Amino acid sequence: MHPAKLVLFGYAWYIVLGWLFLSLPIAQQGPGTKAIDNLFIATSAVSTTGLTPISITDDYTWFGQLVVLILIQVGGVGYMTFGSFIILARKQALPLTQSKIGKTVFSLPGSFDLGHFIRCVIAFTILIESVGAVVLFFIFRAAGQPDAVWSAVFHSVSSFCTAGFSIYNNSLEGFSGNFWLTVTIATMSYLGAIGFIVFLDFWNMLTGRTQSITLTSKIILWTTFWMSCTGTFLLFIGEPSLWAKPLDERILTAFFQAMSAMTTVGFNTVGIGALSKSSALLLIILMVIGSSPSGTGGGLKCTTFSAFIGVMRSAIRGEQEVRFWNRPVPMERVWTAVGSVGFYLSALVIGTYLMEMTETSPFDQNFFEVASALGTVGLSMGVTPSLSNIGKLIIVLLMFCGRLGPLTFGMALFGGPNTDDGKQDNDLAV
Repeated sequence: MHPAKLVLFGYAWYIVLGWLFLSLPIAQQGPGTKAIDNLFIATSAVSTTGLTPISITDDYTWFGQLVVLILIQVGGVGYMTFGSFIILARKQALPLTQSKIGKTVFSLPGSFDLGHFIRCVIAFTILIESVGAVVLFFIFRAAGQPDAVWSAVFHSVSSFCTAGFSIYNNSLEGFSGNFWLTVTIATMSYLGAIGFIVFLDFWNMLTGRTQSITLTSKIILWTTFWMSCTGTFLLFIGEPSLWAKPLDERILTAFFQAMSAMTTVGFNTVGIGALSKSSALLLIILMVIGSSPSGTGGGLKCTTFSAFIGVMRSAIRGEQEVRFWNRPVPMERVWTAVGSVGFYLSALVIGTYLMEMTETSPFDQNFFEVASALGTVGLSMGVTPSLSNIGKLIIVLLMFCGRLGPLTFGMALFGGPNTDDGKQDNDLAV
Protein backbone atom coordinates (compact mmCIF):
# COMPACT_ATOMS: atom_id res chain seq x y z
CA MET A 1 0.00 0.00 0.00
CA HIS A 2 1.23 3.48 -0.84
CA PRO A 3 2.47 5.31 2.31
CA ALA A 4 0.13 8.19 1.50
CA LYS A 5 -2.85 5.86 1.96
CA LEU A 6 -1.58 4.83 5.38
CA VAL A 7 -1.10 8.47 6.35
CA LEU A 8 -4.66 9.27 5.21
CA PHE A 9 -6.14 6.39 7.21
CA GLY A 10 -4.04 7.32 10.26
CA TYR A 11 -5.22 10.91 10.40
CA ALA A 12 -8.80 9.88 9.65
CA TRP A 13 -8.69 7.43 12.57
CA TYR A 14 -7.51 10.14 14.98
CA ILE A 15 -10.19 12.53 13.76
CA VAL A 16 -12.92 9.93 14.34
CA LEU A 17 -11.48 9.13 17.77
CA GLY A 18 -11.41 12.83 18.69
CA TRP A 19 -14.94 13.24 17.37
CA LEU A 20 -16.16 10.46 19.67
CA PHE A 21 -14.42 11.92 22.73
CA LEU A 22 -15.78 15.41 22.04
CA SER A 23 -19.27 13.93 21.74
CA LEU A 24 -19.16 12.59 25.31
CA PRO A 25 -21.34 14.45 27.84
CA ILE A 26 -18.28 14.97 30.05
CA ALA A 27 -16.70 17.04 27.27
CA GLN A 28 -19.64 19.38 26.71
CA GLN A 29 -21.27 22.22 28.58
CA GLY A 30 -24.96 23.06 28.62
CA PRO A 31 -27.31 21.28 26.22
CA GLY A 32 -24.40 19.94 24.18
CA THR A 33 -23.09 20.60 20.70
CA LYS A 34 -24.15 19.21 17.34
CA ALA A 35 -22.40 16.14 15.94
CA ILE A 36 -21.29 18.11 12.87
CA ASP A 37 -19.68 20.75 15.10
CA ASN A 38 -17.78 18.11 17.09
CA LEU A 39 -16.53 16.60 13.82
CA PHE A 40 -15.54 20.06 12.63
CA ILE A 41 -13.56 20.80 15.81
CA ALA A 42 -11.85 17.37 15.78
CA THR A 43 -10.77 17.86 12.16
CA SER A 44 -9.69 21.43 12.81
CA ALA A 45 -7.56 20.29 15.77
CA VAL A 46 -5.90 17.30 14.08
CA SER A 47 -5.21 19.38 10.98
CA THR A 48 -3.95 22.22 13.26
CA THR A 49 -6.23 24.70 11.50
CA GLY A 50 -8.09 26.52 14.26
CA LEU A 51 -11.34 27.34 12.48
CA THR A 52 -14.25 26.91 14.92
CA PRO A 53 -18.02 27.22 14.34
CA ILE A 54 -18.53 27.24 18.12
CA SER A 55 -16.67 28.49 21.18
CA ILE A 56 -14.40 25.86 22.74
CA THR A 57 -14.50 27.91 25.94
CA ASP A 58 -18.28 28.23 26.22
CA ASP A 59 -19.30 24.90 24.68
CA TYR A 60 -16.63 22.51 26.03
CA THR A 61 -15.61 21.64 29.56
CA TRP A 62 -11.99 21.49 30.67
CA PHE A 63 -11.98 17.83 29.60
CA GLY A 64 -13.22 18.80 26.15
CA GLN A 65 -10.53 21.46 25.86
CA LEU A 66 -7.94 18.87 26.92
CA VAL A 67 -9.13 16.55 24.14
CA VAL A 68 -8.72 19.42 21.66
CA LEU A 69 -5.21 20.09 22.98
CA ILE A 70 -4.18 16.43 22.62
CA LEU A 71 -5.54 16.35 19.07
CA ILE A 72 -3.54 19.49 18.27
CA GLN A 73 -0.36 17.93 19.63
CA VAL A 74 -0.88 14.68 17.74
CA GLY A 75 -1.74 16.49 14.53
CA GLY A 76 1.05 19.05 14.82
CA VAL A 77 3.97 16.75 15.51
CA GLY A 78 2.65 13.87 13.41
CA TYR A 79 0.49 11.04 14.63
CA MET A 80 3.15 8.36 14.04
CA THR A 81 5.96 10.27 15.77
CA PHE A 82 5.14 9.17 19.31
CA GLY A 83 4.73 5.51 18.38
CA SER A 84 8.01 5.58 16.48
CA PHE A 85 9.74 7.24 19.42
CA ILE A 86 8.60 4.43 21.75
CA ILE A 87 10.03 1.86 19.34
CA LEU A 88 13.32 3.77 19.12
CA ALA A 89 13.46 4.20 22.90
CA ARG A 90 13.38 0.40 23.20
CA LYS A 91 16.44 0.35 20.90
CA GLN A 92 14.54 -1.36 18.12
CA ALA A 93 14.70 -0.50 14.43
CA LEU A 94 11.71 1.12 12.78
CA PRO A 95 9.76 -1.20 10.45
CA LEU A 96 10.13 -0.31 6.77
CA THR A 97 6.45 0.60 6.45
CA GLN A 98 6.57 2.93 9.44
CA SER A 99 9.74 4.51 8.07
CA LYS A 100 8.00 5.26 4.77
CA ILE A 101 4.98 6.70 6.59
CA GLY A 102 7.25 8.93 8.67
CA LYS A 103 9.01 10.34 5.63
CA THR A 104 5.64 10.97 3.99
CA VAL A 105 4.25 12.74 7.09
CA PHE A 106 7.31 14.99 7.40
CA SER A 107 7.88 15.41 3.63
CA LEU A 108 11.43 14.16 4.11
CA PRO A 109 13.87 13.31 1.34
CA GLY A 110 14.78 9.62 1.33
CA SER A 111 18.36 10.35 2.41
CA PHE A 112 17.31 11.50 5.90
CA ASP A 113 17.89 9.24 8.92
CA LEU A 114 14.33 9.02 10.22
CA GLY A 115 15.26 7.54 13.60
CA HIS A 116 17.65 10.37 14.46
CA PHE A 117 15.16 12.87 13.05
CA ILE A 118 12.29 11.65 15.27
CA ARG A 119 14.43 11.77 18.42
CA CYS A 120 15.28 15.39 17.61
CA VAL A 121 11.62 16.21 16.89
CA ILE A 122 10.48 14.92 20.30
CA ALA A 123 13.30 16.64 22.18
CA PHE A 124 12.83 19.94 20.38
CA THR A 125 9.05 19.89 20.81
CA ILE A 126 9.28 19.28 24.56
CA LEU A 127 11.92 21.99 24.95
CA ILE A 128 10.13 24.72 22.99
CA GLU A 129 6.66 24.04 24.36
CA SER A 130 7.94 23.89 27.95
CA VAL A 131 9.89 27.14 27.67
CA GLY A 132 6.97 28.76 25.86
CA ALA A 133 4.51 27.71 28.54
CA VAL A 134 6.68 29.20 31.30
CA VAL A 135 7.09 32.51 29.45
CA LEU A 136 3.39 32.72 28.60
CA PHE A 137 2.45 31.96 32.21
CA PHE A 138 4.20 35.10 33.43
CA ILE A 139 2.70 37.14 30.58
CA PHE A 140 -0.87 35.96 31.25
CA ARG A 141 -0.46 36.37 35.01
CA ALA A 142 0.86 39.92 34.56
CA ALA A 143 -2.16 40.65 32.34
CA GLY A 144 -4.46 39.51 35.16
CA GLN A 145 -5.87 36.52 33.29
CA PRO A 146 -7.55 33.78 35.35
CA ASP A 147 -6.25 30.22 34.93
CA ALA A 148 -2.88 31.53 33.76
CA VAL A 149 -1.33 28.04 33.98
CA TRP A 150 -3.89 26.37 31.71
CA SER A 151 -3.92 29.33 29.34
CA ALA A 152 -0.12 29.23 29.09
CA VAL A 153 0.02 25.49 28.40
CA PHE A 154 -2.83 25.60 25.88
CA HIS A 155 -1.49 28.56 23.91
CA SER A 156 2.07 27.22 24.01
CA VAL A 157 1.06 23.96 22.32
CA SER A 158 -1.35 25.74 20.00
CA SER A 159 1.36 28.22 18.95
CA PHE A 160 4.15 25.74 18.32
CA CYS A 161 1.82 23.38 16.45
CA THR A 162 0.55 26.41 14.47
CA ALA A 163 -3.02 25.49 15.39
CA GLY A 164 -4.38 28.92 16.28
CA PHE A 165 -6.87 27.57 18.82
CA SER A 166 -7.44 29.93 21.72
CA ILE A 167 -9.47 29.67 24.90
CA TYR A 168 -10.40 33.33 24.37
CA ASN A 169 -13.44 33.91 22.16
CA ASN A 170 -11.84 36.78 20.24
CA SER A 171 -8.52 34.96 19.76
CA LEU A 172 -5.77 37.38 20.91
CA GLU A 173 -7.53 40.64 20.02
CA GLY A 174 -7.63 41.49 23.72
CA PHE A 175 -3.82 41.47 23.76
CA SER A 176 -3.32 43.79 20.79
CA GLY A 177 -0.31 45.93 21.59
CA ASN A 178 1.07 43.49 24.19
CA PHE A 179 4.67 43.32 22.96
CA TRP A 180 5.82 40.29 24.94
CA LEU A 181 2.80 38.13 24.12
CA THR A 182 2.92 39.05 20.44
CA VAL A 183 6.64 38.32 20.11
CA THR A 184 6.41 35.07 22.10
CA ILE A 185 3.51 33.69 20.05
CA ALA A 186 5.11 34.79 16.77
CA THR A 187 8.46 33.24 17.72
CA MET A 188 6.96 29.92 18.76
CA SER A 189 4.82 29.67 15.64
CA TYR A 190 7.85 30.48 13.48
CA LEU A 191 9.92 27.80 15.21
CA GLY A 192 7.16 25.29 14.55
CA ALA A 193 6.56 26.41 10.98
CA ILE A 194 10.11 26.48 9.59
CA GLY A 195 10.39 22.74 10.08
CA PHE A 196 12.44 20.30 12.09
CA ILE A 197 14.84 19.80 9.15
CA VAL A 198 16.31 23.26 9.78
CA PHE A 199 17.00 22.58 13.45
CA LEU A 200 18.43 19.16 12.73
CA ASP A 201 20.76 20.75 10.18
CA PHE A 202 22.02 23.34 12.66
CA TRP A 203 22.36 20.70 15.37
CA ASN A 204 24.43 18.51 13.04
CA MET A 205 26.65 21.49 12.26
CA LEU A 206 27.14 22.33 15.94
CA THR A 207 28.01 18.72 16.78
CA GLY A 208 30.40 18.41 13.84
CA ARG A 209 28.37 15.87 11.89
CA THR A 210 28.14 18.13 8.84
CA GLN A 211 29.92 21.22 7.55
CA SER A 212 26.93 23.11 6.15
CA ILE A 213 23.15 23.13 6.13
CA THR A 214 21.17 21.40 3.39
CA LEU A 215 19.69 23.02 0.31
CA THR A 216 16.23 22.60 1.87
CA SER A 217 17.18 24.64 4.94
CA LYS A 218 18.78 27.39 2.88
CA ILE A 219 15.65 27.80 0.79
CA ILE A 220 13.40 27.72 3.89
CA LEU A 221 15.36 30.42 5.74
CA TRP A 222 15.72 32.64 2.68
CA THR A 223 12.07 32.36 1.63
CA THR A 224 10.55 32.83 5.09
CA PHE A 225 12.75 35.86 5.73
CA TRP A 226 11.55 37.65 2.62
CA MET A 227 7.93 36.57 3.11
CA SER A 228 7.83 37.96 6.65
CA CYS A 229 9.54 41.22 5.69
CA THR A 230 7.40 41.78 2.59
CA GLY A 231 4.16 40.85 4.36
CA THR A 232 4.88 43.13 7.33
CA PHE A 233 5.83 46.07 5.10
CA LEU A 234 2.77 45.79 2.85
CA LEU A 235 0.37 45.48 5.80
CA PHE A 236 2.08 48.39 7.54
CA ILE A 237 1.71 50.77 4.59
CA GLY A 238 -1.47 49.39 3.01
CA GLU A 239 -3.92 48.55 5.79
CA PRO A 240 -6.09 51.60 6.68
CA SER A 241 -7.34 50.13 9.98
CA LEU A 242 -3.78 50.27 11.34
CA TRP A 243 -3.08 53.89 10.47
CA ALA A 244 -4.71 55.28 13.62
CA LYS A 245 -2.58 53.10 15.91
CA PRO A 246 0.67 54.34 17.49
CA LEU A 247 3.72 53.60 15.33
CA ASP A 248 5.10 50.82 17.53
CA GLU A 249 1.71 49.07 17.81
CA ARG A 250 1.16 49.48 14.08
CA ILE A 251 4.47 47.76 13.29
CA LEU A 252 3.80 45.05 15.86
CA THR A 253 0.31 44.31 14.52
CA ALA A 254 1.46 44.23 10.89
CA PHE A 255 4.32 41.90 11.81
CA PHE A 256 2.11 39.57 13.84
CA GLN A 257 -0.62 39.23 11.20
CA ALA A 258 1.92 38.62 8.44
CA MET A 259 3.61 35.96 10.57
CA SER A 260 0.23 34.48 11.52
CA ALA A 261 -0.67 33.92 7.87
CA MET A 262 2.82 32.85 6.78
CA THR A 263 3.33 30.32 9.57
CA THR A 264 -0.35 29.27 9.27
CA VAL A 265 -0.80 29.63 13.04
CA GLY A 266 -4.01 31.63 12.55
CA PHE A 267 -4.03 33.83 15.66
CA ASN A 268 -5.21 37.40 15.21
CA THR A 269 -4.82 40.58 17.24
CA VAL A 270 -7.15 42.58 14.97
CA GLY A 271 -10.52 41.72 13.45
CA ILE A 272 -9.81 40.00 10.13
CA GLY A 273 -13.24 40.93 8.80
CA ALA A 274 -12.37 44.62 9.17
CA LEU A 275 -9.29 44.41 6.94
CA SER A 276 -9.29 45.96 3.48
CA LYS A 277 -9.64 43.72 0.43
CA SER A 278 -6.01 44.31 -0.53
CA SER A 279 -4.82 43.18 2.92
CA ALA A 280 -7.12 40.15 2.80
CA LEU A 281 -5.65 39.21 -0.60
CA LEU A 282 -2.14 39.59 0.80
CA LEU A 283 -3.00 37.26 3.69
CA ILE A 284 -4.46 34.75 1.20
CA ILE A 285 -1.18 34.75 -0.75
CA LEU A 286 0.82 34.19 2.44
CA MET A 287 -1.59 31.43 3.54
CA VAL A 288 -1.36 29.66 0.18
CA ILE A 289 2.46 29.69 0.18
CA GLY A 290 2.42 28.62 3.80
CA SER A 291 5.15 27.23 6.01
CA SER A 292 7.90 24.66 5.48
CA PRO A 293 8.09 20.89 4.99
CA SER A 294 8.64 18.77 8.12
CA GLY A 295 7.18 21.57 10.25
CA THR A 296 3.87 21.91 12.05
CA GLY A 297 2.38 24.40 9.59
CA GLY A 298 0.39 23.98 6.42
CA GLY A 299 -0.01 25.60 3.04
CA LEU A 300 1.66 24.80 -0.25
CA LYS A 301 5.08 24.94 1.50
CA CYS A 302 7.71 27.57 0.79
CA THR A 303 10.13 25.06 -0.76
CA THR A 304 7.45 23.95 -3.22
CA PHE A 305 6.73 27.58 -4.07
CA SER A 306 10.45 28.27 -4.52
CA ALA A 307 10.88 25.24 -6.77
CA PHE A 308 7.92 26.37 -8.88
CA ILE A 309 9.43 29.85 -9.20
CA GLY A 310 12.69 28.14 -10.17
CA VAL A 311 10.86 26.26 -12.94
CA MET A 312 9.50 29.51 -14.37
CA ARG A 313 12.91 31.16 -14.14
CA SER A 314 14.57 28.24 -15.93
CA ALA A 315 11.89 28.28 -18.63
CA ILE A 316 12.42 31.99 -19.26
CA ARG A 317 16.20 31.52 -19.47
CA GLY A 318 15.95 28.39 -21.59
CA GLU A 319 17.78 26.29 -18.98
CA GLN A 320 17.30 22.55 -18.60
CA GLU A 321 17.83 22.43 -14.83
CA VAL A 322 16.41 24.19 -11.80
CA ARG A 323 19.26 25.51 -9.68
CA PHE A 324 19.57 27.29 -6.35
CA TRP A 325 22.96 28.64 -5.30
CA ASN A 326 24.39 26.78 -8.29
CA ARG A 327 23.09 23.46 -6.96
CA PRO A 328 20.70 21.48 -9.19
CA VAL A 329 17.40 20.25 -7.79
CA PRO A 330 16.55 16.60 -8.68
CA MET A 331 13.97 16.56 -11.47
CA GLU A 332 11.60 14.26 -9.58
CA ARG A 333 11.38 16.94 -6.85
CA VAL A 334 10.75 19.58 -9.49
CA TRP A 335 7.88 17.53 -10.92
CA THR A 336 6.54 16.96 -7.41
CA ALA A 337 6.54 20.72 -6.83
CA VAL A 338 4.73 21.37 -10.11
CA GLY A 339 2.19 18.66 -9.31
CA SER A 340 1.66 20.06 -5.81
CA VAL A 341 0.95 23.54 -7.18
CA GLY A 342 -1.53 22.10 -9.67
CA PHE A 343 -3.35 20.01 -7.06
CA TYR A 344 -3.36 22.86 -4.55
CA LEU A 345 -4.80 25.46 -6.92
CA SER A 346 -7.37 22.94 -8.16
CA ALA A 347 -8.52 22.26 -4.60
CA LEU A 348 -8.65 26.01 -3.94
CA VAL A 349 -10.83 26.66 -6.99
CA ILE A 350 -13.13 23.66 -6.43
CA GLY A 351 -13.53 24.49 -2.74
CA THR A 352 -14.43 28.10 -3.50
CA TYR A 353 -16.90 27.01 -6.19
CA LEU A 354 -18.65 24.64 -3.79
CA MET A 355 -18.80 27.30 -1.08
CA GLU A 356 -20.33 29.75 -3.55
CA MET A 357 -23.00 27.15 -4.31
CA THR A 358 -23.91 26.41 -0.70
CA GLU A 359 -23.21 29.59 1.29
CA THR A 360 -24.66 33.10 1.21
CA SER A 361 -21.51 34.96 2.27
CA PRO A 362 -19.78 37.27 -0.25
CA PHE A 363 -17.26 35.75 -2.65
CA ASP A 364 -14.21 37.31 -1.01
CA GLN A 365 -15.18 35.92 2.40
CA ASN A 366 -15.80 32.43 1.01
CA PHE A 367 -12.50 32.53 -0.89
CA PHE A 368 -10.67 33.60 2.27
CA GLU A 369 -12.34 30.82 4.29
CA VAL A 370 -11.36 28.17 1.72
CA ALA A 371 -7.76 29.42 1.55
CA SER A 372 -7.58 29.37 5.34
CA ALA A 373 -9.01 25.84 5.60
CA LEU A 374 -6.85 24.37 2.82
CA GLY A 375 -3.77 26.08 4.24
CA THR A 376 -4.71 24.87 7.76
CA VAL A 377 -4.42 28.47 8.96
CA GLY A 378 -7.55 29.30 10.95
CA LEU A 379 -7.96 32.97 10.11
CA SER A 380 -11.53 33.87 9.20
CA MET A 381 -13.50 36.90 8.10
CA GLY A 382 -16.40 35.73 10.26
CA VAL A 383 -17.86 33.07 7.97
CA THR A 384 -17.26 29.96 10.09
CA PRO A 385 -20.09 30.29 12.68
CA SER A 386 -22.68 30.92 9.94
CA LEU A 387 -21.74 27.95 7.73
CA SER A 388 -24.50 25.57 6.69
CA ASN A 389 -24.05 21.88 7.48
CA ILE A 390 -22.96 21.24 3.89
CA GLY A 391 -20.57 24.18 4.11
CA LYS A 392 -19.08 22.73 7.29
CA LEU A 393 -18.52 19.39 5.56
CA ILE A 394 -16.79 21.17 2.67
CA ILE A 395 -14.46 22.96 5.09
CA VAL A 396 -13.84 19.70 6.99
CA LEU A 397 -12.75 18.02 3.76
CA LEU A 398 -10.54 20.98 2.85
CA MET A 399 -8.87 20.98 6.28
CA PHE A 400 -8.24 17.24 6.04
CA CYS A 401 -6.88 17.63 2.52
CA GLY A 402 -4.71 20.53 3.67
CA ARG A 403 -3.22 18.53 6.54
CA LEU A 404 -2.13 15.76 4.20
CA GLY A 405 -1.25 18.14 1.39
CA PRO A 406 -3.36 18.07 -1.78
CA LEU A 407 -0.74 16.06 -3.69
CA THR A 408 -0.42 13.48 -0.90
CA PHE A 409 -4.21 13.37 -0.71
CA GLY A 410 -4.33 12.68 -4.45
CA MET A 411 -1.63 10.02 -4.17
CA ALA A 412 -3.56 8.36 -1.35
CA LEU A 413 -6.64 8.11 -3.56
CA PHE A 414 -5.06 7.35 -6.91
CA GLY A 415 -1.33 6.67 -6.36
CA GLY A 416 0.47 3.44 -7.07
CA PRO A 417 3.41 1.86 -5.23
CA ASN A 418 6.05 4.22 -3.93
CA THR A 419 9.42 3.78 -5.61
CA ASP A 420 11.29 7.02 -4.91
CA ASP A 421 14.35 6.61 -2.70
CA GLY A 422 15.45 10.26 -2.81
CA LYS A 423 19.19 9.59 -2.45
CA GLN A 424 20.55 12.63 -4.32
CA ASP A 425 22.97 14.89 -2.49
CA ASN A 426 20.97 18.00 -3.34
CA ASP A 427 17.58 16.49 -2.53
CA LEU A 428 14.83 18.95 -1.65
CA ALA A 429 11.89 18.46 0.69
CA VAL A 430 8.66 19.66 -0.95
